[in-house]
Amino acid sequence: MRTFQSWNALVKKRNALFEGGNCGFKMNQLRFMGVICTVMLFIVYRTTNYQYLKTEDINGFVIPGIVVMEAKFHPFETVKDYRSHNGKLGGLPRGIMQARSDLELRPLWSSNSQSKASVMTNKNLLAMPVGIKQKDNVDDVVKKFLAANFSIILFHYDGNVDGWWDLGWGEKAVHIVAHNQTKWWFAKRFLHPDIVSVYDYIFLWDEDLGVEHFDPIRYLRIVKSEGLEISQPALDPNSTEIHHRITIRAKKKRFHRRVYDLRGKTKCSNSSEGPPCTGFVEGMAPVFSRSAWYCAWHLIQNDLVHGWGVDMKLGYCAQGDRSKKVGVVDSEYIVHKGIQSLGGTGHPTMRTTVKRHGASSFDLRTEIRRQSTWEHKVFKERWNQAVEEDKSWVDPFLNYQRRSRQQKRQDN
Repeated sequence: MRTFQSWNALVKKRNALFEGGNCGFKMNQLRFMGVICTVMLFIVYRTTNYQYLKTEDINGFVIPGIVVMEAKFHPFETVKDYRSHNGKLGGLPRGIMQARSDLELRPLWSSNSQSKASVMTNKNLLAMPVGIKQKDNVDDVVKKFLAANFSIILFHYDGNVDGWWDLGWGEKAVHIVAHNQTKWWFAKRFLHPDIVSVYDYIFLWDEDLGVEHFDPIRYLRIVKSEGLEISQPALDPNSTEIHHRITIRAKKKRFHRRVYDLRGKTKCSNSSEGPPCTGFVEGMAPVFSRSAWYCAWHLIQNDLVHGWGVDMKLGYCAQGDRSKKVGVVDSEYIVHKGIQSLGGTGHPTMRTTVKRHGASSFDLRTEIRRQSTWEHKVFKERWNQAVEEDKSWVDPFLNYQRRSRQQKRQDN
C-alpha cells in the first residue's frame, strides 16, 4: 500500500513539473511575441516619421506618399493635408482644398483654343514698384522680361494706373496701387510664398535700372548652372549710384561671389567671411530662388518698410553657405540710374520740398533718409534680440568660418 502511494505521489509530482514547464514555455512565447510586436511598432513608427519629414512641403503641408511628386509638377492640384482636415479646415472635404495660388490673369470667358491652353507656362516673376514718371524706363525693362516669358506685377506707389494702358503689354501685367509705399511694403503683402511658390525665380527690382546689356534668359542660365540661390546682375561702373564694391561689374568674369578691396572703411581680403565682401547682394535688384524667397519673406519686417539692413542678412536665406550660394553676375549687367522716386521729383539731381500749414517747409528726401536710418537701427536691434532669445538657434556661418580657417591651416 505504501509502495502504491509512493508511486502515485511520484506520478503527481511528474505531472506538476510537466504542467509547470508547459506554463513556463507559454510565458516565454508571450514574452517573445511581445518583443516582436514592440520591434514591429518601432519600425512602423520610424518609417512613418521618416516619410512624414520627407513629404512635408515648403508650406508646412503634409502630402503622403506619391502625391509629393505630383505636387512638384501640379502645384495647384488637390491638397491632401490630413492634419489641417481635422483642424481649421475640418469643414471642407479634403479633395476640394488648394493650398496655393498664383499671379496669373484668367479670362472671363474662354474660346475653344483658350480652354485647351490651360497649362501655365510662365515660371519666373518680375515685381517692380513703379511711378508714371519712370514709364519709359519701366517699358524697356518689362519688354525684355515679357520676351523671356515672365509674369509681371507692378506696384504703383503714385496711384496712377490709367497712364499705363496705352502700352502694348499694359493689360498683361498685374497692377496693384498703394500711395507712397515702398517695394518692401508691397512685397511683404502681395508676394507671400504661397502665392509665388509656382515661380522658380522672383526678380524684385527697382524701376531705375537700365537693361540694355541684360538678358533674363542668359542670366538665369548662369544662376542655375552655378547654383546661386540669391543673386543680382552686376552694376555698370558708370552707374549713377554704387554703394558696395562687390556689385561693380568685373569685365573679364562671368560672375563673382566675393570682392577683394583694402581701401576705404570696409576692407575685403581673403579672410573676409561675410557681407559686403562675400555672400552679399544689394536691395535694388535682388533675384531669389523659390526656396530663398520663402526665407527672405519671413525676414522682411512688416512695419520696417525701407528694408535697410535686410541685405546684410539675406545670406542666411541662401539655403547653404552664403559664400557659395550668393553671387553677382557680370556678363549680364545693368545700369543703376540713381533716381530717387519716393518723396522725390523723379530726377536724380532735384529735391522736393513740402510746406506744412503753419510750419516751415521740409525736404521729403531728408525725412525719408531719417526714417530709413531709424528703421535700420531697429532692425539690427531686433536681430540681436532674436538671436539672444532663441537658445536653440546656432549661427550656421560660425561653423563655415571655423571649417574655412581649419582648411587654410591644412593648406599652409
